[in-house]
Amino acid sequence: MQLLTFRNWVSLILAGFAFFFFYFDPYSSPTSQMATETSKSVYDFTVKDIRGNDVSLSEYRGKVLLIVNVASQCGLTQSNYKELNVLYEKYKNQGFEILAFPCNQFAGQEPGSNEEIQEVVCTRFKAEFPIFDKIEVNGKNSDPLYKFLKKEQGGIFGDGVKWNFTKFLVNKEGKVVDRYAPTTSPLKIEKDIEKLLQSS
Repeated sequence: MQLLTFRNWVSLILAGFAFFFFYFDPYSSPTSQMATETSKSVYDFTVKDIRGNDVSLSEYRGKVLLIVNVASQCGLTQSNYKELNVLYEKYKNQGFEILAFPCNQFAGQEPGSNEEIQEVVCTRFKAEFPIFDKIEVNGKNSDPLYKFLKKEQGGIFGDGVKWNFTKFLVNKEGKVVDRYAPTTSPLKIEKDIEKLLQSS
């Protein structure tokens, strides 16, 4: 009986560690945290596009942004790309942009090179919105932009991004105003996007 209890305790402790490392982001360095803390909006960040060119997010000043970590081989891929395309086509001429960041951290579901990712996204999923360089969204190598997004809009059970197609909504001032779970359909965000587009 005592042995069984001991094993149960060991299992609980190991499960706790697994939970912590999956949901939290303990590897952020003090330097990167400091840089993120001094940032006031997404416009303070420069990222790389899918071809490796620097892009200052200040280029999107005055627009409503939906920032998404994407993957080509996820069970959520087909439906998310389909609905993201619908939103983009409907609102792109009203000051709306989708910024997609490929990420291979979740079950290795974005394994390709940038060139392969672009080919799949443009031909198979017909995406016209910008696709950026493949990045990490959690852990010690987390992209500075994602450290900022998570700091501004934490998630349930910790700030770490839980899976592919987590969505962050950014207003015209570059402030992160909402965060949506991977399973949240892009079309369910439409009313929130409309409100931000209509705001002065």
